[in-house]
Amino acid sequence: MLMGSPFPVRDGSSDSAAIVDSLERPEGFATIFDRHYAAVHRYLARRAREQADDLASMTFVVAFERRGSFRRDSTSALPWLFGIATNLMHERHRIERRELGALCLLGSESPDAVESPWLMGDNDEHTERLTRALATLDATQLDVLLLYAWEELSYEEIAEALSVPLGTVRSRLARARAHLRSRLELRGANTDPTPSEEHR
Repeated sequence: MLMGSPFPVRDGSSDSAAIVDSLERPEGFATIFDRHYAAVHRYLARRAREQADDLASMTFVVAFERRGSFRRDSTSALPWLFGIATNLMHERHRIERRELGALCLLGSESPDAVESPWLMGDNDEHTERLTRALATLDATQLDVLLLYAWEELSYEEIAEALSVPLGTVRSRLARARAHLRSRLELRGANTDPTPSEEHR
């Protein structure tokens, strides 16, 4: 499990020191952008696709505005930035779902029948099965699972990113794993060939 930022600290200062410095010298926040933009954009690109550029930029705008609230005992700003990015993504998703719901009232299509842009998979059968299983997860469990699996944050870093207790991270991750295992096993059983098909 990776701890802290995967990017080297070029000027020798910690993220915390850079953010504290930016309180007096706002231009100093560029250090945080340079170190972590690529990681934040990659995370959003995997979850929000075409929304990634806009959401990544907004993440750093919000982070700059809230930099005074950054925990100074945190070595890396990456969990904090992931938390901001996740919240912005959910807010954008809620707005789009409301707009979609309004449009669906004018037609016959249910909002649930429209493919979500947040977890679209490739055409590969296994990827599609996993994508559909992930789409059935509770949003809070999905956030924990993807920060753990994709971004390789520790439990402690996820707790910091999402502002939840460590025990909540553990329980959400355990429930997410159990749910996915159940869904994938069920779909596998439903798609397995019958004995008669195997022996044709």
